[in-house]
Amino acid sequence: MKTVLITGCSSGIGAATAGRLAAAGWDVWATARRPETLADLAAAGCRTLALDVTDEASMATAVTAVREGAGRIDALVNNAGYSQSGALESLDLDDVRRQFETNVFGLLRLTQLVLPAMRAQRSGRIVNIGSMGGKLTFPGGGAYHASKYAVEALSDALRFEVAGFGIQVVLIEPGLITTGFDAAVAAGMPAGEGPYAAFNARVRAATSDAYAGPMARFGGPPEAVAAVIEKALTKHRPRPRYTVTVSAPAAMAARRVLGDRGWDLAMRSQFPRPE
Repeated sequence: MKTVLITGCSSGIGAATAGRLAAAGWDVWATARRPETLADLAAAGCRTLALDVTDEASMATAVTAVREGAGRIDALVNNAGYSQSGALESLDLDDVRRQFETNVFGLLRLTQLVLPAMRAQRSGRIVNIGSMGGKLTFPGGGAYHASKYAVEALSDALRFEVAGFGIQVVLIEPGLITTGFDAAVAAGMPAGEGPYAAFNARVRAATSDAYAGPMARFGGPPEAVAAVIEKALTKHRPRPRYTVTVSAPAAMAARRVLGDRGWDLAMRSQFPRPE
């Protein structure tokens, strides 16, 4: 039985992945900042732990628990993350730092903590959950997109650096996933005042429209991502990257074809330009 540690399992992609892998016979260690949110996964056969990817002691304790409880760590799924939206000038830098602590630094530090065990056993898989937002940028999403661009770079470098130890690194790039992500975006928006108030309000509305309106048909549920994560963990030679849902490759292709000026023009048709 192979052992996998998954972050951000309280809902959405993390919960779907933990449940799917447990049903497939994996020894799943499902984690979240608030372990009380993991009761359903525990009932489904997962082992649950508290893990806050912004807290060094929490991460170290969780990795030690998995190593001592399972004897090995075969896979890590770095799923924990969230979106901080709003015009860049309107953002509080402390909020941006929290965005990077969760989406980037926590991912990297947890990877550092599991690698010694993987190197010792000469095998392992690390699956990082990125986004189509690591290849393109929507107005009002600069901080979030920057964090996902960083995950792209870390994944590319890591894939080369650990391959000689028998460790494979895979990046998952989901498009629109119906997980309640839109509500989280709205909750994290700056207050509706100042020169960017109308713009931030439109970003909030556009996000809600994407998740609840006609665009939602180009997305998919968390289970769609979980299925691709399972593939990344089980294929003998997984691809370095997997996109999920029609929206991801379509948006990436549009960004490449349109170029910078064309993309900016397309964005002006959807967002009011602050002025």
